Amino acid sequence: MKTVLFDSRVNDAQKDFAGGMGVGMYPGGGGIRGKLLRRLYLRDYRPVALNFAYLAAVLRDLGHTVVYAEDQFPEGDVYIFNPSLLTLNHEINQISQVRKLSPDAQIWLVGSVAYGLKGALDERLQEYGCKILIGEPEQLLKKFDEVFASDQSLIEIGSVQNLDELPFPDWSLFNHRRFKIRYDFWRFPTAFIQQSRGCTFKCNYCPYIMVESKTRFREPASVIDEIKYGIKQFGFRSFKFRDPLFGLDRKRAMEVAEGIAKLPGKIQFSVETRIDLMRDETLQALRRAGLTSITVGIETPNDEMLRKYQRAPIKDDRQRDFIARCRQLGVRTVAGFMVGFPEDTAQNIRWVLDYARKLNPTYANFNVVTPYPGTAFYDEVANQIDTHDYSQYSVYYPVMKYKHLTAEQVSELHAQCFTKYYFRSRYFKDNAALLWPWLRPLLMPRPQSGSDSKSHTPETNPHQPLPKTSDGGKRLSILTGNCHSKSEIEVGNGQSTTPNRHVA
Repeated sequence: MKTVLFDSRVNDAQKDFAGGMGVGMYPGGGGIRGKLLRRLYLRDYRPVALNFAYLAAVLRDLGHTVVYAEDQFPEGDVYIFNPSLLTLNHEINQISQVRKLSPDAQIWLVGSVAYGLKGALDERLQEYGCKILIGEPEQLLKKFDEVFASDQSLIEIGSVQNLDELPFPDWSLFNHRRFKIRYDFWRFPTAFIQQSRGCTFKCNYCPYIMVESKTRFREPASVIDEIKYGIKQFGFRSFKFRDPLFGLDRKRAMEVAEGIAKLPGKIQFSVETRIDLMRDETLQALRRAGLTSITVGIETPNDEMLRKYQRAPIKDDRQRDFIARCRQLGVRTVAGFMVGFPEDTAQNIRWVLDYARKLNPTYANFNVVTPYPGTAFYDEVANQIDTHDYSQYSVYYPVMKYKHLTAEQVSELHAQCFTKYYFRSRYFKDNAALLWPWLRPLLMPRPQSGSDSKSHTPETNPHQPLPKTSDGGKRLSILTGNCHSKSEIEVGNGQSTTPNRHVA
């Protein structure tokens, strides 16, 4: 049987992000400086969605001929679409073309968008005879024949309970040698990889918890074997872990670090996590193994806003200390910030920018709050959503109605966040050695004479003193205490909420 994996990158869609809902590329607002930043973003050519690489391997193991088509229409018996919100309307148009060209073929939709919009899509796609698969598409390893024989339009396929049973992703169909993620790495090509799936937190705007709020893990040995396979079979030199909470199981994270460190050739890798999950000894072990970048969600300094949307806040001194420690170790930090909550004022958004400048991560990404179908947040703000044109749901455009701002004002403030963050001398002073690693020997102090030279790579010195914290000590307070700390917010007169923090 010939199966076609249909894909598209219209609207600069990056399908593997935002829990599979997809994100766009920074549009470059704010004049010449914004356009320059966009050019830097466009240097990336990110991998296709990881679930497609898994599907290529799954279908191959089932004996199918597998074809990858990016906005093309090869003949096939089954067409599998994995739309992002940004590509949804475009891919529905492509589905209509497939139905005209291949009237007897089956058309299946998979992924987070199919789950979040299953009812609306079922109604909209009835004329094309599509099947919407609810669950993880890798389940087709066990349920392909069942789905193929079904006469239902909505089919529950469930989740993969044992991730180690899956074959390693097959990247051979996807022009993988082009894959580059420059904000994380400087060795290419780059692959996506996972040690775990799912998230145990409750942030109500997050699509990662739509299906289930628990985490499933792979065995570290299997992860290391996949890295070896990726290096040998496809020539990958860097790996981006797509776990939303890397390090949730510290023992497994340390085993992965040890396994990577023992590889015959050095690779680069990046992870995404919460700051309060990453102890210093874990961070050091990951760095020695080849960690070059770590993504964390800061969101906003307004703890009350975070609690309202069920995200557990982290004290600002932990965030500042963690980013400083990563800088000291030679690890880039990619920090996500959110602007455009329904209650936001211009002052709130400026506080987010000021706080980002205070923390000064290597990369700050300012996302406009976006209501994803299928999340509790989407239902909560349903009457405040200004447009259901999903081609605008890129995290860089306002799509909601605001109590104190217009959409145009949010766009303008959002553009200012980018240009006023990156175009300043302190940004380059603090981050030059991370942006251009070959400068690090010139810009960073030499290791202290008493350090054990075997315990660090040439680019880092884990035994340097920890950066001083706000209390004048030399601790790195990133895993002590309760992250559900007492509110540090003073509520104003209803027009704004003022974080009780000193921001530079």
